[in-house]
Amino acid sequence: MEGSGREDRDLDGLQEKLVEMKLTYSSALLELDRLTAEREGMRELQKATLGLLEDVEAERERSHDVQLALLNILEDVEEERNKVESTKAQLESVNQELEAFSYSVSHDLRAPLRAISGFSQAVLDDYLPILDDEGKKYLKLIQENAAHMGLLIDELLDFSRLGRHPLRMIDVNIEEIARIVFDELMAQEPARHVELVIHPLPPARGDASMLRQVMFNLFSNAFKFTRTRKDAVIEVGFIPGAEGGSYFVKDNGVGFDMMYVNRIFSVFQRLHPATEFEGTGVGLAIVKRIIDRHGGRVWAEGYVDLGATFYFTLPEVDRDGGR
Repeated sequence: MEGSGREDRDLDGLQEKLVEMKLTYSSALLELDRLTAEREGMRELQKATLGLLEDVEAERERSHDVQLALLNILEDVEEERNKVESTKAQLESVNQELEAFSYSVSHDLRAPLRAISGFSQAVLDDYLPILDDEGKKYLKLIQENAAHMGLLIDELLDFSRLGRHPLRMIDVNIEEIARIVFDELMAQEPARHVELVIHPLPPARGDASMLRQVMFNLFSNAFKFTRTRKDAVIEVGFIPGAEGGSYFVKDNGVGFDMMYVNRIFSVFQRLHPATEFEGTGVGLAIVKRIIDRHGGRVWAEGYVDLGATFYFTLPEVDRDGGR
């Protein structure tokens, strides 16, 4: 019986060991599965890391290519800027030479022109009784053309001086200038009926004498080309918007063909025959030169027999004290 009890105890111990071994084996399998999963995870992480590194390297190469492209663009821009600066300097030099030449030629033409005018008048004074009608006509034509040439010289001198005249920038009352100029021109043609429609005009920053010349030339232009109208109307106003807004001078005169608008601000360019409307073709060129010097723009719109409108921009007054 004693032997049988020992065997039972041995079997119980063996069973316990088997259970323990089974648990240990199960734990080992679980640990193996965990390690295997971690290993697979590490492999996936390695793959992802390698992929990321490849992407980073590719992006770095692309960034390098972009940097090279930007450097090339910057070099091209700098080269173009240098070309523009060089061209600008050359143009400024040419303009200065042309202004000096225009001034010299205009000044030198005065003496012979005075001689032509003076001698033709002397012939009329001394020999009028013996001159036939054709001779008188020729002498009158000489005097008229000499007077026209004198006007051309004066305006050419004014135009050439604009490049050398220093700008004295102040706050300018454009509305007051418009009224004064209109009154002056009306005094020269008191028999005409010209209506002035003037809208509120904000002050501008500029050279007062030059801006007065701008308004005088634009009003003179409007007076001239509305001369065929029984009831002429000149309208002056301001349109808020880009570039600080734009001033305008509008008339109901003969207008012009927009096909030739690019010629309208060029020196000695006329869109109407001198037999119909007097002038030298310099007035609007002076307007453009002055506005250009102020850093503004000037342009025109017109239609044949429906009038014309001239627009220009100027630096606006900064009411907080400064530009």
